[in-house]
Amino acid sequence: MNNPYIPTIFSIRKVIREIYNTVTIEIEGEERFLPGQFNMLYVFGVGEVPISISGDPTKPTIIHTIRDVGHVTHAITNLRKGDSIGVRGPFGNPWPINDYEGYDIVVIAGGLGLAPLRPLIYYLLANREKYGRIILRYGVKDPASFLYKRELMRWRGRFDLDLEVIVSKADERWKGKVGIVTSLFSTMDIDPSYTAAFICGPEIMMHFSARELLNLKIDASNIFISMERNMKCALGLCGHCQFGKEFICKDGPVFNYKRVERLLTIKEV
Repeated sequence: MNNPYIPTIFSIRKVIREIYNTVTIEIEGEERFLPGQFNMLYVFGVGEVPISISGDPTKPTIIHTIRDVGHVTHAITNLRKGDSIGVRGPFGNPWPINDYEGYDIVVIAGGLGLAPLRPLIYYLLANREKYGRIILRYGVKDPASFLYKRELMRWRGRFDLDLEVIVSKADERWKGKVGIVTSLFSTMDIDPSYTAAFICGPEIMMHFSARELLNLKIDASNIFISMERNMKCALGLCGHCQFGKEFICKDGPVFNYKRVERLLTIKEV
């Protein structure tokens, strides 16, 4: 990383339309990062926004999946191949996956939350012999909202990855399960004493997923969530992302659930 305050300017190499309001962009240049870290993406004349890195950590690429939900993300999702974009990073604390070699690994994703978890999944599969069971549970609003559909099909075909998906609202073509992602937890075959869980999605979904995992006797110290809230400077200086006594940009975005459990239950924190 160069000067952390100044974005490095790159060109867009590739744009993939994932779903109607979400794109994956591949940016020219190389970047080494750890699963769970994020970059600040800057569009000239518009602004800057924090986006989790969603590429493969074993390859020095810069890949992000972005949903059109605001002024800056709208501008990013409308960029095309050859357009310029500024990048600062990588920032933040990663998923502590190296601390759990030999454990069963549970990955819980909700909606766009699969994007920050995808580098973790890449890492797990690249180091498959170091871990026990790998379980992925992914829930979305409707069948049109799945990210990385081809990749999900490949993962589902693996014998060493237990993957189940669910939608909250089905259409006439959907033949899979309907409900919330926590309804898939009953099929997980784990030893809670040797299981670590990594969760990303809407905050309410992460809170209730963690509560259900606690009911399965997984220790709170082995449950981790990823948050992206109001980050502006990425360096813990501006205070926009303060979460209780924590700063999401420098203390997160990955947090141990035990550390932030109480804060997730307080409105407007």
